[in-house]
Amino acid sequence: QGNPQAKLVIVIDDANEAARELLDKMIRAMGLKNDQFYLASTVKCLPSTDPHAKRDEPRSCRNFLFERLAQIAPQVVVALGNTVAQRLLNSEEKISTLRGKFHECRGMKLMPTFHPSELLKNPESKKAAWEDLKLVAKELGLDITTRKG
Repeated sequence: QGNPQAKLVIVIDDANEAARELLDKMIRAMGLKNDQFYLASTVKCLPSTDPHAKRDEPRSCRNFLFERLAQIAPQVVVALGNTVAQRLLNSEEKISTLRGKFHECRGMKLMPTFHPSELLKNPESKKAAWEDLKLVAKELGLDITTRKG
């Protein structure tokens, strides 16, 4: 959902209402309005009931997301959480290792950061997530130095 010509795509897997509210606050803290970003999900297809197919589902479902990202061609992609970052980067590294720096993902700059659900469970990680979002804002040419995360 959002602007299909946005410079920023935020990718999340699943979030409860509290996590969605926190995500909204994070976006607003960056000074972004709804028409300035696109919110995408890694959940693009229903899971198979075939137990042998399950190991290939993340890969096949990921292709839907990669197609959408190619259509949008954002300047920056923010991957929220371990699952999203690992799928997009085809990595097994933990979010705590991946976050804090941009990664190349199919010609796009990708910034992994903590999932809002993780931030609700571990508020001490909010500062690190805000630092990640400040790097994203800087890359996008947004001035958020006076804002608080």
